[in-house]
Amino acid sequence: MNSRRVIWSALAAVALVALIGGAWIFSLPPAPSTAAPPAIAQDERDAMVAGLKPPKRQRPLIAIIGINDATETTDYLIPYGILKRADVADVVALATKPGPVTLYPTLKIEPQATAAEFDVQHSDGADYVIVPAMSRDDDPEALRWIQSQSAKGAIVIGVCAGAKVVGDAGLLHDKQATTHWYFVKELRGKHPTMRYVEDRRLVVDKGVATTTGITASMPMSLTLVEAISGRDKARAVGREIGLPDWDARHQSDAFKFTRPFALTAVRNTAAFWAHEQLGIELKPGVDEVSLALVTDAWSRTYRSHALTFASATGAQQSRGGLRILPDQIAANWPAARLLPTSENPKPAEALDHALAGIAARYGTDTADFVAMQLEYPKRQMP
Repeated sequence: MNSRRVIWSALAAVALVALIGGAWIFSLPPAPSTAAPPAIAQDERDAMVAGLKPPKRQRPLIAIIGINDATETTDYLIPYGILKRADVADVVALATKPGPVTLYPTLKIEPQATAAEFDVQHSDGADYVIVPAMSRDDDPEALRWIQSQSAKGAIVIGVCAGAKVVGDAGLLHDKQATTHWYFVKELRGKHPTMRYVEDRRLVVDKGVATTTGITASMPMSLTLVEAISGRDKARAVGREIGLPDWDARHQSDAFKFTRPFALTAVRNTAAFWAHEQLGIELKPGVDEVSLALVTDAWSRTYRSHALTFASATGAQQSRGGLRILPDQIAANWPAARLLPTSENPKPAEALDHALAGIAARYGTDTADFVAMQLEYPKRQMP
């Protein structure tokens, strides 16, 4: 009798949780806004570029900082790849400690120096410090180093949820800022003197810049190129990478927790038996932007995870000189689970191709789910 009562109690609890969960999901909005983003006035745009002018050197020094155990893939690699390609500044990829940096949700790299080594080599500090999203917003070494660089006059740029790290470093007090749509409420609650700005992918205020989610690292990097070397140079780099038109315009209401988003997350997580490991071959000279966009997108489906493989041990050097470590040593990968190596000379288009591939493999709901996580306003490919 007691065992029967336990079973029925357990079933009732499961049913209650399912009922509450279902009610919550169906209380969510059915779809995000599809309105066009508002235009940006020229004087606002000019002020944004002026606020990012190099504070020290004619050829600036840009440091990208990450913590070793988990730093967001695209936030870290895209600024590195675009700025190295532009060749308007010296760019260095850093970690708080010696050893590899495990990026998330995928990839592992060898940083070019630690923050401490950077300080020895550049006692006057960087011109710009780029802060990606990290698994911890309060890493003591990262916060101390960001604070010290700001005190030395560096412009600090928080990419995506990197704004939370910048906030914990005490740099958002009484400043305008933005962040990834999912973390806006958290950031505003934690830093009440910060003034959140909607409908902008990039916000610049008195030596601190912040962006919306993940893919905003692309227009941010091009805006930084413009601030350093002019509009014509930034346009040339934009055309080269496949992003000829960019600015800070954004439709914030298009990115939110919706019913389709929640249902896709539940459905894809529940299909655990169909989870796939997809391989992409890691070759010398790989473009950092393409690799980041493809592997990041395919690792956010809740159905797949992207792994890199190479036929030999050891790191492979990327186009911009970054050493990337393969996840597995293999001569090849099963054809049905092989991701195409991006040979497209315009790496910004890699994400559009990846989303099209995700839609073909798992459905448009999953492609939309990934784009929402990346806070990416999807484009129509020609």
